[in-house]
Amino acid sequence: MCSIRFLLICLAAAGSARGALPPNVVVFLADDAGWGDYGHNGNGLAHTPNIDSLAREGARFERFFVCSVCAPTRAEFLTGRYHARGGVRGVSLGEERLSVDERTMAEGFQAAGYATGAFGKWHNGSQWPYHPLARGFGEYYGFTSGHWGEYVDPPLEHNGRIVREKGYIADLFTDRAIAFIERHAGAGKPFFCYVPYNTPHSPWSVPGENWGHFRDKPVTLRGRDGANEVLEETRCVHAMLENQDENVGRVLGRLEALGLRENTIVFYFSDNGPNTGRWNGGMKGRKGSVDEGGLRSTALVRWPGKIAPGRVIEPIAGAIDLLPTFFSLCGIPRVGDKPLDGRDLAPLLLGQAVDWPDRMLFSRQNNKLSVRTQRYRLDAAGALYDLERDPGQTTPVDLPVAEELRAALQAWGREVALPPDDRPIPVGYPEFPWTPLPARDGVGEGGVRRSAGAPNCSYFVNWKTAEDAMVWDIEVRTAGTYEVILHYTAPEPAGATVELSFGAARLSGTLAPAWDPPLLQNQDTLERPKAESRMKEFRPLNLGTIDLAQGRGPLRLRATAIPGPSVADVRLLSLTLKP
Repeated sequence: MCSIRFLLICLAAAGSARGALPPNVVVFLADDAGWGDYGHNGNGLAHTPNIDSLAREGARFERFFVCSVCAPTRAEFLTGRYHARGGVRGVSLGEERLSVDERTMAEGFQAAGYATGAFGKWHNGSQWPYHPLARGFGEYYGFTSGHWGEYVDPPLEHNGRIVREKGYIADLFTDRAIAFIERHAGAGKPFFCYVPYNTPHSPWSVPGENWGHFRDKPVTLRGRDGANEVLEETRCVHAMLENQDENVGRVLGRLEALGLRENTIVFYFSDNGPNTGRWNGGMKGRKGSVDEGGLRSTALVRWPGKIAPGRVIEPIAGAIDLLPTFFSLCGIPRVGDKPLDGRDLAPLLLGQAVDWPDRMLFSRQNNKLSVRTQRYRLDAAGALYDLERDPGQTTPVDLPVAEELRAALQAWGREVALPPDDRPIPVGYPEFPWTPLPARDGVGEGGVRRSAGAPNCSYFVNWKTAEDAMVWDIEVRTAGTYEVILHYTAPEPAGATVELSFGAARLSGTLAPAWDPPLLQNQDTLERPKAESRMKEFRPLNLGTIDLAQGRGPLRLRATAIPGPSVADVRLLSLTLKP
């Protein structure tokens, strides 16, 4: 093993010295971290030395804007286009899916000969052709939903297969990312490594060592919520970010050891504002808001020898700019022919003299819209704020520019308006025969309900009668025979008979044996928010096979015989097209 590792280092160093390869790209994306959660932005509670080093060794964007929630930011990062153009309406129930006619950054890198891998939270579609392996990534490890309920020894997906490994979730993502980098170092082709962490998103779970560093620390910088700030949650966020920072440091260290530091662009940002009312530089708003605090993200980029250390980028920028910027820096032609909303930021990063006119960056969350220029923000209520003089958005101003911005915002809102989402779940692609149908993508009928209010990591409960059912709106693309696996828990007495139906097709099976594990006890550092499910281990059961005809309709799971007071809890139903 040592000799192989030494050979990789030598090959990578030799390739870098020859300058034969275009730069590698590593992108870190935090989940629910606010601008104010980092040491380089002035928070003395934060311990983020590795992330902060990117600001010292590379460039820092002074005003960088993302979306107010997770999935839209990821779509804009991947496409260089506003998220609504790509069909992304929300964060769950299928609304997070990126339209299949959108071309992604990963597809551009892949077409240019890059090895591509994503390791973490995807959140732009679970089933093929929304899955990351269908969007330009050659390897995927993580979870595809909006958030995950298990941070310790979690069940995750690796290239269409469910795996469960020991460890903390951010550490596991990093392990896989490093293995990907090592595998491609010196292999004669560059790589694009995307590491979308799911921390510090709740639930509040962090390794004990990190929690021990923050459990008793005073919180001296307070958020605008004042007494409503939950200090334990603030401390846990910083413990989670300390762990994330350690993992960023592991990747940076491996790039250094493999001789790849000089020829690798490293970018770090977050997907929205903070998920609690903690300190965020005095800005108004948090996650879910289209005010400054809900949209501004830290953004750091390092490319030794190309981007001057300590450079500060003053013009406003955003997630929509990353695709054209990375393609420009790497000399990659863009993919697709749809017009981009983003600008190429390479001239700013490389210190080139360039005329840079003011611009408008638009934001949308549900029916709330806002627009940002270099100096002003017009908020969702139509009020104008001068953010040079009033960065906390405390006092509206009455200036002629307000009418111009109102007109522009109204026109943009009409341009990106979308009808309600009526897309079914696609089933039956031979190139990716496994289709997961998690509870979050289905609906309950009768008494069936979700285990908690947040759909993304929920399971179906309260299945008790013959009138109860679970339904998924699917479209079968390939007629054929499908293997059916149900992930369930069921108390004694076991043995309920269940029926899966689609059109005229029927499959009956027996839910046995009983499997009634306790709720997991080793997950949480702090009490879990009530909207999020407490998890347990679900058992896979092969129900048999069903022949599905091509077409759209409801896939319904119900019980026909119930020997006890309830049938089962269900987390996942999966269909696999047989060859």
